[in-house]
Amino acid sequence: MTTGPLELEDLPGVGPTTAEKLRESGFVTVESIATASPVDLAETAEIGESTAKKMIKAARELVDLGGFKTGRDVFEQRKEIRKLRTRVPELDALLGGGMETQAITELYGEFGSGKSQIVHQMAVNVQLPEDEGGLAGSAIYIDTENTFRPERIEQMVLGLEIPDADPQEFLQNIHVARAHTSDHQMLMVESAKERAAEMRNSDRPVRLFIIDSLTAHFRAEYAGRGTLATRQQKLNRHMHELFKLVDENNAVALVTNQVMSNPAVFFGDPTKPIGGNIVGHTATFRIYLRKSKGGKRIARLVDSPNLPEGEAAFMVEEAGIKSC
Repeated sequence: MTTGPLELEDLPGVGPTTAEKLRESGFVTVESIATASPVDLAETAEIGESTAKKMIKAARELVDLGGFKTGRDVFEQRKEIRKLRTRVPELDALLGGGMETQAITELYGEFGSGKSQIVHQMAVNVQLPEDEGGLAGSAIYIDTENTFRPERIEQMVLGLEIPDADPQEFLQNIHVARAHTSDHQMLMVESAKERAAEMRNSDRPVRLFIIDSLTAHFRAEYAGRGTLATRQQKLNRHMHELFKLVDENNAVALVTNQVMSNPAVFFGDPTKPIGGNIVGHTATFRIYLRKSKGGKRIARLVDSPNLPEGEAAFMVEEAGIKSC
């Protein structure tokens, strides 16, 4: 196994032109080649299937994809998991103490349901010491819909009511990047990996990766039914890259997702998240947000590997998200 950062050009037969085609299609790391299917890779890079197979074989030899671990090894690894608290007791109780590191938490709901509000709040909270619900780290914020507002961060920092808390210092520890297309968004995850590696030994390592919103560009660019398979493949690759990123950095991944209305539903709530089973199966925790009476928001834990379904109410105020 080779140590140090690997580039696509390290693979035999991959020159600058092929590498560029691969990156444009979302294959930005040697690991993503190692886990690709030969057919998908051949179509993307416009190469023969036998060449694609050789490329995948070479990539698998270069990287350590990880073999079997004992249950005890996994148990020891789980001891490293930390919880990032929302500081709303009801919401933290719903999440079993907060948002887990080494996991993807997905927030989905209609416009105005509070998704971006929670995301902004967590970008603030992650910087707090662990005894105050934070992870004493910094945040990387991939913004796809121009939703990041530094003024909102300022209000939330002041809303913490912590003596001498400087909003400018908090803003300094949030690294924001605008993603203009789905391919650009996927490249941003690669850039986030590099930034996190640079900051790993600093006094503010990256402990939170945010994508707001995960699916907006994919939804806009792959609109027809004929493009659905391609969209889902890219989304799947994107989420797995994000998973590896939070695993390596013992960080929280927090993504927002849009919803669409399912006209086939006659009873109950017809809204369902974009991205289908790919997003549903890859996200560790899924939280459905909706508006309620009197300015309240309701968070429903829809999916979790170890927590029961349930609901918690919260308010969105100028000072941030608070208990009702």
